[in-house]
Amino acid sequence: MTAPAAAAWDLAPGNELIIDGSEWIVETFEPQVGKVVLVPADGPSWHTSVRELMHHPGCRQSTRTRRDLPAASRGRQPKTMTDLTPEKQQLTLLRLAHLNEVETGFLSGDPLLAGPAEPRPQYDPDATTLTQRRQAKAEELRLAAVENPDQAAALGLKRAGYRTLIRWDMDRRRFGPVGLADDRWLREATGRRISPAVREALFAVRAETLHRSKLSAKDRERLIHQYVRETFGPDEPVPSYTTLRTVWKEWFGSSGARQRYLRSAARAQEVATGRHVVVYRPGQVVALDTTILPVKVRENVFGDPVSVHLTLALDVYTHSIVAFRLTLVSDTSVDVAMVLRDVMMPLPMRPDWGEDMEWAYPGVPATLVAEFAGHKVAGLPFFAPETVTTDHGSVYKNHHLIEVQRVIGANIRPSRVLRPTDKQAVERAFGAVQSLLFRILPGYQGVDAADRGVDPEGDAVLTVAEMEHLVATWVVSVWQRRRFGTYAPSWDPGGDHSPNSLFAASMAQGGFALQIPRPKLYYQLLPTHRVVIHGKRGVKIKNLWYNGAALDPYRFTPSGRGGAAKNKYVFHRDPRDPCLVFFQDPRTHDWHTLRWTGLPEEGEVPAFSDARVREVMREVRSRGLAPKTDAELLPLLLELIGGHIPVEQWPTRLTKGQRTEHAREVAQAAAAAADRPPGATGAAGRTATGEAANVVPLKWRERARQGQAAVDDERRRRRQNAVPERPAPPPALGQRLRERSLLALPDDDEYEDTEGEL
Repeated sequence: MTAPAAAAWDLAPGNELIIDGSEWIVETFEPQVGKVVLVPADGPSWHTSVRELMHHPGCRQSTRTRRDLPAASRGRQPKTMTDLTPEKQQLTLLRLAHLNEVETGFLSGDPLLAGPAEPRPQYDPDATTLTQRRQAKAEELRLAAVENPDQAAALGLKRAGYRTLIRWDMDRRRFGPVGLADDRWLREATGRRISPAVREALFAVRAETLHRSKLSAKDRERLIHQYVRETFGPDEPVPSYTTLRTVWKEWFGSSGARQRYLRSAARAQEVATGRHVVVYRPGQVVALDTTILPVKVRENVFGDPVSVHLTLALDVYTHSIVAFRLTLVSDTSVDVAMVLRDVMMPLPMRPDWGEDMEWAYPGVPATLVAEFAGHKVAGLPFFAPETVTTDHGSVYKNHHLIEVQRVIGANIRPSRVLRPTDKQAVERAFGAVQSLLFRILPGYQGVDAADRGVDPEGDAVLTVAEMEHLVATWVVSVWQRRRFGTYAPSWDPGGDHSPNSLFAASMAQGGFALQIPRPKLYYQLLPTHRVVIHGKRGVKIKNLWYNGAALDPYRFTPSGRGGAAKNKYVFHRDPRDPCLVFFQDPRTHDWHTLRWTGLPEEGEVPAFSDARVREVMREVRSRGLAPKTDAELLPLLLELIGGHIPVEQWPTRLTKGQRTEHAREVAQAAAAAADRPPGATGAAGRTATGEAANVVPLKWRERARQGQAAVDDERRRRRQNAVPERPAPPPALGQRLRERSLLALPDDDEYEDTEGEL
């Protein structure tokens, strides 16, 4: 075993071995007894045997000292044909043609592709031997070099003899056509030799110029000369301007960027760990981003064409669009929290979806998933995200999102500055969805103003609800089933994979955690407010008072909390629908809904937002009003919403901005109602189970009529409060006359009583 090991590994002194990732140099080798002494880069030597090295699982010979490899492949990746320049590739193919003719008699190497007069007599394999053909080829190349030495030198065939042909043939059989390439054509790129003094000057000038305004290459050259002269003396040589400019570009990149961006990239490089994240399971990394939908749609209240924002959550491993949202305004922290909640929840089947769009992943039956979810589930992955990659928008940098990531157990990590690869998957997904779906829809706006149509607003025919349903259908039926192509997994690059098949493969490899969040997760993801419970009025949050029977056990009682929120209670509130707040009982941990005290007992008011509440408070101050209860604010709120305006005058009285504001309030309230668990209703009037209490219509005329109905309900409630008990009806007129007349005869009962007394 000793001799073959020494021959295979070439354990000659000075050769290198790689053991568990560390480099060891062979100091001595005794083949008679099989003893080897290895020396590391730093540390004591190691006395071992060939047998132990042969059975060591992490021992390999370094390619830098392997003599069985070409010189161009030692210590580097193996050479390939693509490493050669086009001229050298042609020369390599010419050498291959000569070898083909020596071996087969044909330049192409295939008798079926024979050229004119092939095979030539001296290369006929039926009449000559291989040695004869090699000798004939060597003589041919020698005569060609004598007749035209310049061309032979240019082609590298000037000194090609009999032994050269044998060596070429052996290299071709071992390494392929690239074995015919001369190693000198791929010599090691050692770069420019820079002295330690100049290297120190380069890094010093780099650190200095990052904080200055933009400098030219000539300015940097003068600073380098100044640093070397003052630090190492005038005798230290400095390379030329061209060398310094080239080295600067190789080390630090091009200087075409703005100084602000260069400083940001340098800071990101300093804090970067240098570790690359390898994604190998679904949910490990989810990329989240928002962009403006390139299709004009019509809002659901007035029917005006508007632009909406599309938020996508993409699983980086399977490239599945696991959640999305359409909002009339840029996404807020609540919208981001609800998107992350959608990632964790199974997508319900819709009425017009067929069985082919139902859950069909192997290992977990659809009936089991439907039993846990409470409804039929569509064929879209759902899981608890581990890391969420976002951009540097302000919506991802607030305290609410920090609390959200604590609740769901995920890490929300912004991408590194000037590192587009951190979030390239979701950016590419936006482009793919645009090219595959949005471009063919009416109302598409194009990539810029030059490509825009004549009237994309007039072409808009889809409403926001219809667009949301269309995108959901397309994601489940098309995106999740499409073939990857260039995005195929590394373990099967030629396989026919899709997001669904890759998710199914990961389920077969690592299993599937069937964890569906409880409905109370909605309350935990809402922003919190820490306030004191007032004895009679309840709690005041964002200028509005909320009250309910759930507060009765805790009135006039401090919460007992310490810290910054000392003796205060925690309330959760959805900013999209200020009609309700949610309170978790400290003893039972049950969730209770508290209504705004200004809401009427019967019926619902039109949807409104926090901005509308602030407008109401400004109007109250400007009018000098001092309302005793929030019930007195309701008429003013309805007046600002516009419910008092006659239906026929709404289009002419409201501007486009006001109409968009009304549509935004209705859309946000509808989204909040859809996210709420069963049992809680709000301004939208619809529970999460779909039961309508007093549904807010989707047309502006019905919205105006509902505002007028709310005014009438409020007036009726005030009249009832003014007269709490209904008075008895007055007696009939004849009855009153009989009671007061002196001629009225007594009844028979009265006569009987009188006689008895006498």
